[in-house]
Amino acid sequence: MNKILTNILPNGFKYILVPNNSEISYISLVINAGSRNENKYQQGIAHFIEHILFKGTKKRNSFHILNRIDSVGGEINAYTSKEETCIYITVQNIYLERALELLNDIIQNSTFPEKELKKEKEVILDEILSYEDNPSDLIMDEFDEVVFPNHSLGKNILGTQESVKSFNKKKVMEYFNSFYTPSNMALSIIGNHELKHSAKLIETYFSFNTAKNNHSLLKFLPTKKIQQFVKSKDIQQDHIVMGTYAPSLKSKDRIAMVLLNNFFGGPAMNTRLNLAIREKYGFTYNIESTYSSYQDVGLFSIYFATEKKNFDKTLNLVNKELKLLRDKKMGVVQLNNAKKQLKGNIALSQENKVGLASGLAKSFLVFNKIDELSEVYKKIDNITADQILELSNKILDENKFNTLHFQSKK
Repeated sequence: MNKILTNILPNGFKYILVPNNSEISYISLVINAGSRNENKYQQGIAHFIEHILFKGTKKRNSFHILNRIDSVGGEINAYTSKEETCIYITVQNIYLERALELLNDIIQNSTFPEKELKKEKEVILDEILSYEDNPSDLIMDEFDEVVFPNHSLGKNILGTQESVKSFNKKKVMEYFNSFYTPSNMALSIIGNHELKHSAKLIETYFSFNTAKNNHSLLKFLPTKKIQQFVKSKDIQQDHIVMGTYAPSLKSKDRIAMVLLNNFFGGPAMNTRLNLAIREKYGFTYNIESTYSSYQDVGLFSIYFATEKKNFDKTLNLVNKELKLLRDKKMGVVQLNNAKKQLKGNIALSQENKVGLASGLAKSFLVFNKIDELSEVYKKIDNITADQILELSNKILDENKFNTLHFQSKK
């Protein structure tokens, strides 16, 4: 990564500038406003606002907002997660100011027209129905409810049909004005720009003053109660998610947990789960483990789908692999290969400049600092086999897993 510049404006607005030789600018604005920042009457409102941010400002209608970037060959989009909303723009470097002015207009002057609210409700209600028709997606959301009971982390980012139908302009404006404040945002720009010029543009467009964000994080306190559910479904395969709490985003064990998950069941084809179950026996097409880290808690989970006749055999094989990690320390060569693979994954991810810009912005928003790539590699190199074994015994115990099983009726 090239040398980066970070700064915080007097109003609390954070920004990161990353020099890059490309003719393209990658701009990401991250707002600390995700589904975990919603109360029970607001479920889905962060995602709803993400949809309607582009529907009108005091000086632009929806066509002019989108056309402002599309007309010069750029792209503008957004997403919502549990902990943030992100608006990102990709344009040629010469249009940097155009992009920043548009972002300023969206976050300061959005009007949320009533007719657009009504239309977008229908879009999201349809999205919810579509989601509920997909068992592999639905089971992950319902599993969140199992492990994060009575907490916003356990709620669907889309909200419910009832909550979405209840949204009106007043509710939207209350949430928007509360969370879309300068001290609750971070902007990242990757591009071939003179740093002083970029910094001046940011000061021009993001030095506005509004009330500071006074919201404290609604922390989650892990429960010791183990929840296990079986639901009969009219589906072709059995689906299961099993897992438990893991290191948080701020934990000293986070990177070791990333490595452990990557090795055990991450996205690569050479993971323990994939080689020992899919490749060896062919019991399942989709089997993986996932590690998600939030500001105060993490979640490790294993998912697979298989024919009913193979379910018990697959589950036994998963448990066998878990026990192996708890009982046997990783060898020197095995650990070094896992480290090389993780560093390679990170290096490749740096090529996705949109994702990189968003990741940098979130990191600065949460930690008030950015780790250089060399520092991340050093943390990976410092992981020991003893640390991985300790984590495995602490977290990878199937007897302490929460489980959600969608059982096929067929």
